[in-house]
Amino acid sequence: MAANEVRSETRGGIRRRAGRYAVPVAVAGVAAATIGLVPALAASGDPDLPEITARQLIEKIAASDTRALSGTFRVSTDLGLPALGGLVPGLAGPGGGGDSTADPSAKLTELATGTHTLRVAADGPERQRLTLLDGSDEYSLIHNGDDVWAHDGKSNEVFHEKGAAGGPERHEEPPVTPKELADRILEAADGTTSVTVDGTARVAGRDAYQLVIRPEQRGSTVGSVRIAVDAANGTPLKFTLVSAEGGKPVVDAGFTKVDFSRPAASVFAFEAPKGAKVTEGAAGRADGHPGLPGKNAPEDFGKGFAEGFGKGLPGLGAGAAGKGPEVIGEGWTTILKLDTGAPAPKAGEAPKELQGLLDSFGDKVTGKFGSGTLFRTKLVNALLTDDGRVYAGAVTKDALVDAANAGR
Repeated sequence: MAANEVRSETRGGIRRRAGRYAVPVAVAGVAAATIGLVPALAASGDPDLPEITARQLIEKIAASDTRALSGTFRVSTDLGLPALGGLVPGLAGPGGGGDSTADPSAKLTELATGTHTLRVAADGPERQRLTLLDGSDEYSLIHNGDDVWAHDGKSNEVFHEKGAAGGPERHEEPPVTPKELADRILEAADGTTSVTVDGTARVAGRDAYQLVIRPEQRGSTVGSVRIAVDAANGTPLKFTLVSAEGGKPVVDAGFTKVDFSRPAASVFAFEAPKGAKVTEGAAGRADGHPGLPGKNAPEDFGKGFAEGFGKGLPGLGAGAAGKGPEVIGEGWTTILKLDTGAPAPKAGEAPKELQGLLDSFGDKVTGKFGSGTLFRTKLVNALLTDDGRVYAGAVTKDALVDAANAGR
């Protein structure tokens, strides 16, 4: 099939963060429990399907009424990071689970590197189950109504949180129709993104169209995002994220089996095994749901990275006087700046854990701004200047150095 490209025309009005509505809630809920992606794996064979435009395919995704599914999928992630293994306290994020090996905020960070096999089931926004099948000891995460349970089979520890799956109400009015949603997504791409339909694929035995999203701005580390969409029901099935550097995908995650029938209620039932240590977590954590990248996707992603990065490094916190990150630029080349108000530690002054992080993947850089340390991955880079400023985003080294040199 020839590629059909759609670029939005400039329209007035406020840009809406409409991308999150593009993925059916049941699928997005499961994805959020892992690494914020809707995964699938393309098999061999390219089915002959009717031609469809990018706008029509986005409308098809939006119109999907998929609320239930089950299946098995594989996630491969290659950020170009060393094995952190708890190198820096706090990188796992706030979990509230103390030392529990079942705490999801710590356990699911394992998905950030390597290849993993998972079994998943979903029945609407209130019930999801994910089981990590690596090795002989399973790890399960279950959301059933107001309860979230996690069980680590190896240690026989259980983590429980009441009401954690909820979150603050979003007051932004969602799009009324699939066409309106498509319009908003394409408007959000305004001048920064190309959206195309690029052929077809077989995904876990199902016919699918391939939606390709590419940044049009120079300086982004994102090469492309490819999503396979079920031709019959519009459910996103395949997600592959490629770095602008090329090579092995940063994320290649995929269903090997998928079934859209409703799972039995017993799948989401959980009772702590006899003798298990049960840890109660703090309720009320707010977790957003991801969707297709829109105009604000790079900003949201960069902000999450900068805030997580700051939590993991002593002295970075929320920045000077408790101020949050400052946004520089827009679209895929958005950079988050955080002024910590404290100089970076000198060699020999840093805690052992922090020094290990610096030595693992930090490179010294210089410029008009002075000097600092650049932390590289295949997707997100961060520059920590010696005077305590942090610049982070899914952008190249040159883009970070330019921002620091400009004193922005």
